[in-house]
Amino acid sequence: MDALQSLHRALEAGRSGAELRQYFTADAMTVEHPNLIKPMGERMPLTEMLTASAKGVELLSRQKYDVHSTLRSGDTTIVRLTWTGVLRTGEQLVARIAQFVEMRDGLINSIETYDCYEPFQGPTEGGL
Repeated sequence: MDALQSLHRALEAGRSGAELRQYFTADAMTVEHPNLIKPMGERMPLTEMLTASAKGVELLSRQKYDVHSTLRSGDTTIVRLTWTGVLRTGEQLVARIAQFVEMRDGLINSIETYDCYEPFQGPTEGGL
């Protein structure tokens, strides 16, 4: 399993912070383009990504990454996926996502992500 798939499984399992460092190069960066949650977008180096993941665990009771397709060219993987997260309040968030992931030495060096959120839903019963 490659680093990106392993990262998705780790996030689904509730792992965060330093537990995720193993999937990234030391100089890894994420670029999140403007979306409903982050209207101005954001650029985050690895330390900020790991901190944000810990905050995410505090907000979410569960999350799932449903990968629909991937396309690889050299060190770049393009991923089309649906992310579903359930807040601890029971509200569900769904985003259709396209990511451009650059790998180096088998690790994630950068993630450029385009997140298109669906309208927010109220509390949900059951699974994702």
